[in-house]
Amino acid sequence: MSAKTKYTDEAIGPVKVIPDFLPPPEELVFKEDTVKVTIALSRESVEFFKREARKHDTQYQKMIRRLLDAYTAAHSKAT
Repeated sequence: MSAKTKYTDEAIGPVKVIPDFLPPPEELVFKEDTVKVTIALSRESVEFFKREARKHDTQYQKMIRRLLDAYTAAHSKAT
């Protein structure tokens, strides 16, 4: 990012209004439908997720759950 941006007072051309596509806050706060399970994972995997969770200031269980959700979504579309 060493190149400097030059701004001018030129016309910007036709403006296109984009409809608001963001959901309202009440739609962002939802409780996921979860099921508690007991699973044995390798120590290496758990340590990996714990390390990554600390780096990103989140919970390692949430990272594992999102990974499984992404896997499920990708493979559900394929079938």
